[in-house]
Amino acid sequence: MKILKIVTFTYFLLLSISGYTQKTQRQLELERKELAKEIKSIAKLRNKGKVLQQSTLIKVENLNRQIEVLDRLIRVTNQQANYISKEINKNQKEIKELNIDMANLKKDYAELIRKSYKSKLQQNRILFLLSSESFKQAYKRVQYMKQYAKYRKKQGIEIQEKKIKIEELTEALSSQKESKKELIKDNKKTQAQLKNDRVEQKSLIAEIQKNQRKYARQIKEQQRKARAIDKQIEKLIRIAVAKANKKAGAKKGAKTFALTAEAKVLASKFDSNKGKLPWPVVKGNLIKRFGKQAHPVIPNIVISNSGVDIETDENIVARAIFDGEVSTVQAIKGAGKLVQIRHGNFISTYYNIEAISVKEGDRVLTKQSIGKVHTNKLTGRSILKFSIFKDNKFLNPQKWIFKLK
Repeated sequence: MKILKIVTFTYFLLLSISGYTQKTQRQLELERKELAKEIKSIAKLRNKGKVLQQSTLIKVENLNRQIEVLDRLIRVTNQQANYISKEINKNQKEIKELNIDMANLKKDYAELIRKSYKSKLQQNRILFLLSSESFKQAYKRVQYMKQYAKYRKKQGIEIQEKKIKIEELTEALSSQKESKKELIKDNKKTQAQLKNDRVEQKSLIAEIQKNQRKYARQIKEQQRKARAIDKQIEKLIRIAVAKANKKAGAKKGAKTFALTAEAKVLASKFDSNKGKLPWPVVKGNLIKRFGKQAHPVIPNIVISNSGVDIETDENIVARAIFDGEVSTVQAIKGAGKLVQIRHGNFISTYYNIEAISVKEGDRVLTKQSIGKVHTNKLTGRSILKFSIFKDNKFLNPQKWIFKLK
């Protein structure tokens, strides 16, 4: 059993290494830029929080997120620098080999010219042909002279091509060295920022630990409110199921949707897009994951989330993740306004919404705006609470939305 575990671990480790080596320079650069954008977004939210004097808990949560992203940025930048180092070594080796090849070609070409000059073949072409003993010999000599000329030309072209290739590789090498230099410089800045953030994090956590009971009470109260909101949402789902089933002429009291042929097709399309659905906002950061998890600040407290929380900028619109029909638009006590969109027997739920632009019964398309994410005037935070249901069962949105990690 122990050997099996070791073999399994080794297998997955090799898969992990393989996954890393398959990443291209372009993929790493895109990932690095995305992480840099995310850091800017978090920094913007943190600066806003300082002005509004956010609670220590929120400060630590945002700082933890920034530290996590900075750490990922350092790892990606290191991977990118290592990738460039390999490319530099590869190009240096190729330049060295090309220089050897070109030196040999030049030597051969010089020897060819020397022999040609010595035999005075070019000056005696006509004499060489006229001295043939037969027409057949003359023809062969003509072919020989053509091949000789062709060979000389070919060698000259090869020398020129290798020269151009060396110049191109030398230029690429210079660019790669400069890129690596910039990456190392950026990484040093990121590491310095990470070091400062860890010092601040330590200070804030020490402050929380002094008043841990007070903060634990706050967290438990937040969880109590979250459960109350979940119950309200579950009630709305039951109402939506009952309303839809009554309209379809289905049996009363059913807990799941009775699907029409059209609704079955829509549900099937929604299901086939699992993991590929768009984000419910154009931009944002995942700040709370689905399910049970240790609290990001006080680890001995377990919190639960029936959906995900996505923090975004002020005035950002919420949008439908798939085609469907608006089944509910309603104010929820403690959660602002809520919009639910039905996709066959799937329902996507968006709450903490304002300036809602849809109404019950409206048909909506993928990425269509349904309203704006509400901004809390006290905290300055714009957080979309988002969840997905299949009939009356909560699903993990992170498995359905593209790159929601």
